[in-house]
Amino acid sequence: MATTGFWPIKGNLKDALDYAKNPDKTTKTEYLDSDLTAVLQYAENSDKTDRQLFVSAINCSKHTAYSQMMAVKRKFGERGKNIAYHGYQSFQTGEVSPEEAHAIGLETARRMWGAKYQVVVTTHLNTDNLHNHFVVNSVSFRDGMKFRNKIGNHMELREISDDICREHGKSVLENSNFYGGEKGAYWLHKSGKQTHQDILKADIEECLKYSRKYDDLLYRLKAMGYQLDSTDDRHQHLTVKAPDWQRPVRLDRLGYTKETIEARFEEHWDNLYFFQIQNEHRAYRPTQFPLEIVIKDLQFDIEHSYDTATILVNTMFLLLLTVVDIIAELSSVMLLSPELRFAVKDIETHVADYHFLKENGIRTIPELSENIAKTKTQIATLEADRDKVSNKIRRSKSPEEQAENKEKRKTVTNQITPLRKKLKQAERILEKSPHLYELLQTEHRLEKAALHKLRERNYER
Repeated sequence: MATTGFWPIKGNLKDALDYAKNPDKTTKTEYLDSDLTAVLQYAENSDKTDRQLFVSAINCSKHTAYSQMMAVKRKFGERGKNIAYHGYQSFQTGEVSPEEAHAIGLETARRMWGAKYQVVVTTHLNTDNLHNHFVVNSVSFRDGMKFRNKIGNHMELREISDDICREHGKSVLENSNFYGGEKGAYWLHKSGKQTHQDILKADIEECLKYSRKYDDLLYRLKAMGYQLDSTDDRHQHLTVKAPDWQRPVRLDRLGYTKETIEARFEEHWDNLYFFQIQNEHRAYRPTQFPLEIVIKDLQFDIEHSYDTATILVNTMFLLLLTVVDIIAELSSVMLLSPELRFAVKDIETHVADYHFLKENGIRTIPELSENIAKTKTQIATLEADRDKVSNKIRRSKSPEEQAENKEKRKTVTNQITPLRKKLKQAERILEKSPHLYELLQTEHRLEKAALHKLRERNYER
């Protein structure tokens, strides 16, 4: 099974080629014969030896790909913003050998681009799932036409890759809608995140474990914070919605048809001990309200309108982490908002974000935006300095001068790398903070409603 994709390169073509042909990623020693490993380790001290075992080129030489690609661009006088395309083809862990991965990648590139474009194909061995990289010249060597990045091209690459995988006896993702209604879900899953449907499925499964009729199931879903369509008396098309979701989700579209649900109920009716199991796992009824407690302790009014000028973004993260700590200590307490329950599973990221804000003295949204702008300026300044050093490298009159300038460029790059990491984290916090704020608002409203019901029950007693 192989996943594929590609994107335009707007920067330096040589950088993309150097990354793709990085020998540290194409010669992992565990895949090599011991004698060859020894030779390669010795050869690492020689700049003249080609250590790139899984590097190939189509319509150009792998050794001079950069100069040949640039020659095509100069010939046709066509540059534009997209100077090349960088693609990947990633295989399931353990499914292919390096030789098979490279052969599949090479044939994929031939069928996809080989008729008109120059392509460098490399196989990287530095991760458990072997993967190919494609660097494709944006200008055709045949007619000078630029490659057009369209959705149909992405689909074509996927289809070609699947065909070749089948020819080599490898698995494929059958009936997978790479660019269809599931596009958003695909990228969320690829980044390790979950969709609303994933969240709902997990909660439905939890509720079905202890339900043997619709009243049980619906009651438990409501207890987990979901709103249900009460007009469907026959339960043909049950719809469920969490407070933070814009649209409801039909259970039958998740695979939970009336017949499927009722079959699960039947299994439980056949279990003589099910009533005991059900009583041991009652639907959740909140009696403790951690968010309300923390809000009072921190004197932080989560219910005020979202004002980017005053919202204390660092306090918001502290609020979330404190609530998670309370819930971890009290096993009988859970968050009432389904989406917030799943959001806090990425607790390590939230902890890192809070420490980032604290270490950089950031309290409000404007301060966060100012930090982002300042970091971008620092990066731009350093990149300009690095470009100057790169120009000096090209004009160096001796090997010693060139080596000295390369070392200077490396020093500047080492300064840029942590700044880019810092910028990425700050931009992520800025992007997710409004949604996190809304989730906390929803959780507080649910807590207040549950607290009101609890007081009413106690009053009736």
